[in-house]
Parts: sequence; C-alpha cells; structure tokens
Amino acid sequence: MSTPTPTTPAPAPAPAPPRDAQASRLLRDIVQSNAMVSVLAVVLALVLSGILIAATDPTVQSTSGYFFARPGDMIQAVWHSVSVAYVSIFQGSVIDFSAYGFAAGIHPLTETLNYAMPLIVAGLGVALAFRAGMFNIGGQGQILMGAAAAGWVGFSFHLPLAIHLPLAIIAGIAGGALWGFIVGFLKARTGAHEVILTIMLNYVALYLVSFMLRTPGLLQAPGSTNPQSPATLPTAILPKLLGPNFNLNVGFLLVIAATIFCSWLLNRSTLGFRFRAVGENPHAARTAGINVKNVYVWAMVLSGALVGIAGATQVLGTLTTGFSSGIDAGIGFDAITVALLGRSRPWGVFGAGILFGALKAGGYAMQAANGVPIDIVLVVQSLIVLFVAAPPLVRTIFRIRQTGSGSPRIRKASSSKTAVVTK
Repeated sequence: MSTPTPTTPAPAPAPAPPRDAQASRLLRDIVQSNAMVSVLAVVLALVLSGILIAATDPTVQSTSGYFFARPGDMIQAVWHSVSVAYVSIFQGSVIDFSAYGFAAGIHPLTETLNYAMPLIVAGLGVALAFRAGMFNIGGQGQILMGAAAAGWVGFSFHLPLAIHLPLAIIAGIAGGALWGFIVGFLKARTGAHEVILTIMLNYVALYLVSFMLRTPGLLQAPGSTNPQSPATLPTAILPKLLGPNFNLNVGFLLVIAATIFCSWLLNRSTLGFRFRAVGENPHAARTAGINVKNVYVWAMVLSGALVGIAGATQVLGTLTTGFSSGIDAGIGFDAITVALLGRSRPWGVFGAGILFGALKAGGYAMQAANGVPIDIVLVVQSLIVLFVAAPPLVRTIFRIRQTGSGSPRIRKASSSKTAVVTK
C-alpha cells in the first residue's frame, strides 16, 4: 500500500490592519489626492489675494508708516480689511445674514447659481474635450453660434411654450455642435491642431455674428440701426425657478442634467471609455482597434453641444431686449479655468463652476460694501489657475508627498521602463 502524501496546510490569512492604520491611510490618501491639491490651490489664491487687498487699503497704508512704533494698529487694519472683504463676498454669494426674511437671505445664493449656470455647462464641454486629449479653447465661438441659433429660433417663431422653448434650446445645442464638428472633422481628416482651429473659429464666429446683427433680415431687429437682435418671445424664455423675485431659471435644472449625462458618458458608456483611452494614449487606443479619428469628431461635437447650451441659456434667460455680439461675456475662456479646477471631472467642474459663480456674485457685493475693486476677483481666478496648473508647487508649499512617489515596494526603473519589486 502506498502511503498518502502529506498535504501542505493552507497559509493563515493575513491579519487585518488595525483601525488606526486604516484611518491614517485614509487620511493620507485624502491629503495626497488631486482634489485636495485643488482645494489648497484655492486657499493659496485667497491668501495672496488677501495680501493684495490689505496692501491697497488706505488705512493699512497709513498705519504702515508707524508700524515699528505701534504694530498692533497695522495688524488690526490688515485683519479688518481682509475679513470685511471676504465676509462681503460670502454674504453677497451665499447667505446675507443682515437681510430681512428667508427669501432675501438666500437671494445671494440664487445669484451665485445663476452666474454659475453657463460656467458649469461650458466647463463640462471643455472638460469632455480634455478627457479625449483635445484642448478646446473655442468656447467663445461655440457660445456665440449657440446663442445666435437659439436667439433666432426664439424671436422668429410663434409657437406654444412646450414646443418653442425646447426647440430654441435644441437650436443652441446644434449651433455649438456644428462649430465643434468643424474642428473635429478638420483634425481627423487633415491633422490640423485643434488649438489653432478653435482660435481661428472664435474670430470667425465673432465677426459672423456681428455681421448678422448688422444685417436686416438675419439677426438685426427690424427698424433698428444698432447691432442688436429682436427680443426673445415670451414663449422661448426660460421660466423662473423660484418665482419672479429671483433671477435663477430652470436652465439650472438643464445644467444638472448635463452634469449627470457627462458623468454617465465618461464613466459608464462605451463611447466615454473610448474618449478616456484616446486621451490617455491615442497610439495605444489605435492599436487596440479604436477609431481615433471618429473619437476626435465625436468629442468635439459633444463638447461644442455642451458649450452651445451655455449660449442658449444666455439668450433664453431673463433677456427683455435682444442680444449683441458680447453675449459670450468671457464665459468661453472662464470655462477653461473651471475645467482645470474641476480636474476635468463632471462633478468637479460642477463645484468649480459654483465657486466661480460665487466669486462673481460676491465680487459686486465686496465692491459695493468696501470699495475694493472687482478686479480682485479676476486676480483670485488667475491665481487659482496658476496654482492648479502647477500641482508640484502646491505640494511643495504644503509639503504634501506625491501619491505613489518613493514607494518602497514598486519603483520604475529609468532605463528599462519596467517595474522592479523591492523588499
């Protein structure tokens, strides 16, 4: 009889890490995340802007003359100048505690959301192109074409509200999508760079819309000599979301729907997977069988369509008069900043758009209450872009370790490009 071979006992399961270790690891992951870097970039921008606010304050300037004799006066003046300015921004953009009644108290928040609407949806369009590896800086032209198409439908047809308003919104989407399609098509067929194409198409859209606004029978109001369109008909105006006392309209619901759509598209759909694959490495995506040229076209079409929604909401909002060629209001370029701050993630863009809407709404309150120039808001936005575009700088200032850098287990060999497992 053969003796049975002894069986090797199964290895004991590794002990679970203690809760303290799990908590510290979670805290470390949060601190080292890209989202935290974005938050810290905003904090740095606010700190440097506070220094600028204090430096331009007359009281601070006068107390600095005798700083060494009475330093407390200057410190108090600096604190008062900066704190009052930022409190004014908060009360002008979130909640006004000095207002009488709940409706008046939340009015600043509704203004923030109103300003954020076009920034969010245009930022989503820019972010979508970013994820596909394309740099869409043609937001100005896409907004103008979307606004022109939506405005033309808005004042040209007499239809019921249930038909007229959706038709005008669809026209705005189609106008922006068409301008994006031109970029995607030329890049796919000729290899032209999308940055050059979008810059040139911005000028084409600007002068084309200006020409149409000066031409009777196109976009110019009948009997008018000004480059302005007729007023949008009431059946094509976006209804107020919270009543006639607030400027916020149902376009904000459209923006939320666009954010949900982009999140599903990028994270759950096959087309979104192709976008991300091409954005990471177009050569590898082509080797895997993905039609990179078609991805470029679709990415720019959807990007332009989203930016076109911003143009439609600008025209179909609360305008009681016609629009002009300045309807884009710089939103196309601000959307790039919003997309960068949001890390090209749909809900990140949503939060970044609300932040920039708050800065814009609160900036007017800061200027009215304290006489601080509203250009300070532009300084804050510019500093945010600076720090978001330079994550190593933010990590160095706050001494945050790069995620995965210096790992004791896996390091990349510089010569062979292969992973070397170390003990």
